Amino acid sequence: MKSALLSFWILTLAFLSCTTKTPEKTSSQKPNILLIVADDLGYADLGSFGGDIETPNLDQLAKEGIRFNQYHTAPYCAVTRAMMLSGNYNHVAGMGSQDLVTGIPGYEGHLSERIIPIPELLQQAGYHTYTVGKWHLGLRPEDNPHQKGFEYSFVTLEGGANHYSSRGVFPDAPESPYTENGQKASWPEDAYSTDFYTDKLISYIESNREDKQPFFAFAAYTSPHWPLQVDEKFWKKYQGRYDEGYEVLQKKRLESLKKAGIIPPNASLPALHPIVTPWDSLSQEEQQKEARKMELYAGMVDNLDYNIGRLVSYLKENGLYENTLIVFVSDNGAAAEDFYYSSYFGPFLQENYTDSYEEMGKENSFISYGPQWAEAGTSPYRYFKGYTTEGGMIAPMIISGSSVLQTNSIVDQFVTVMDLAPTFYQLADLEYPSEWKGKEVKPLAGKSLLPILQEGQNVIHDSTYVFALEHRGRIMLRKGKWKLLNITTPYSEENFELYDLSASLNEQNNVKECYPEKYEELLQEWNTYSKSVGVRTPTPRPGEGLND
Repeated sequence: MKSALLSFWILTLAFLSCTTKTPEKTSSQKPNILLIVADDLGYADLGSFGGDIETPNLDQLAKEGIRFNQYHTAPYCAVTRAMMLSGNYNHVAGMGSQDLVTGIPGYEGHLSERIIPIPELLQQAGYHTYTVGKWHLGLRPEDNPHQKGFEYSFVTLEGGANHYSSRGVFPDAPESPYTENGQKASWPEDAYSTDFYTDKLISYIESNREDKQPFFAFAAYTSPHWPLQVDEKFWKKYQGRYDEGYEVLQKKRLESLKKAGIIPPNASLPALHPIVTPWDSLSQEEQQKEARKMELYAGMVDNLDYNIGRLVSYLKENGLYENTLIVFVSDNGAAAEDFYYSSYFGPFLQENYTDSYEEMGKENSFISYGPQWAEAGTSPYRYFKGYTTEGGMIAPMIISGSSVLQTNSIVDQFVTVMDLAPTFYQLADLEYPSEWKGKEVKPLAGKSLLPILQEGQNVIHDSTYVFALEHRGRIMLRKGKWKLLNITTPYSEENFELYDLSASLNEQNNVKECYPEKYEELLQEWNTYSKSVGVRTPTPRPGEGLND
């Protein structure tokens, strides 16, 4: 009888071990953290989110973890990165406006002393800290990642870069600036960005692997950010796939996202941005070129997924995967800029690059996929990068690893980029101090995601939580299901709109007149927030608009 009972319990425990995911680490082991950031990746691109681009490695991470379909960033790259690395609002972190450097608090153009960068604090808990890819948080030596807590780093300091060489993409930087560990570095000959950054990050992790200390690795890839450049073997498989045009792709993605359970069955498309030219009005040659843009973009995402697979394989082969939290995100909505034809950037780019069909995708080519394809990339949301609409600020997020007890699940709760830092600190058993290096710092504005990852809790931000942001006069404020929005410039409160996102995700029905009390409530929240962080509305600089 005892033998039968023992056998029963052994079989029961074996069954449970196969169906219930439990933490693999012991209490004395702090988890490694791998934060992977794609640059300008669209919400609707990944296979696990209903996209048509082949992303098997990211799809596998999604199966082993959680997809967040209401993860919100800032509308621009540098702004998001400041919030990500600080766990705080962009003005508190010093990045009130991307690339605008002033003496005004909140608009310093680099990480401020009001926050503590993630790597600095994690170092106090014994973490090795590494980063590769795009920095975009200041050009001064004192702003370098090597001075912000990263032990090893190889980064491009600018917001964009050629994927094959150091040939610059901005008029004020004809040669892209790179640094390694704070020192000027050269781009390796014939290296491709995503491949090289993956090699470099693996070498950093490997250099300290034997000491058994945990690591925080920040893979800040520059793909699929313009210029669209990638080897033929990655884009050829998509040849012909987008010949029906961007409007058809947007509609297809609306349905595929519904099928994947990412968006509600009643979701509908917003009106196209006025700048988008209808596909049917293009000539055959123009359609051919447009389709190639999307083929190249898909190839870059395909290559990005391939390299993420290389990172995961390295972790598995070296016994690191079982104790690593992996977070994959994009930094904002799909990118609509087309600087080759802008009045500010265009002359420099046209002198140093070509946009000819025959050269598209090569080192000497400068191509962007523009607002037309960005509309498909942000389906079903309104507009794209640069706007405080949902399309500019909602992005895919996948979290997987030993600290994630749910698998192949979708969380539809509102979370933000500021929630990542508190999550990492809780995993590392760190308390966020009120002072750092003798100066007072602001408390974290985000909340840890661990209740969702480990306890299955659905909500970390209740209906009273306020999330707000201003960038170049465009503003948003979210409180529960309600959203206050302004995308009209110059900034004026009379242009503010109100949306009930529970009724529609696409921000097409302004209910400001229907709910005057709710509008006044959110307007008061906005005034309180803007004063607390020091919002200003600076005049836009040349090159900041789609057509500048």
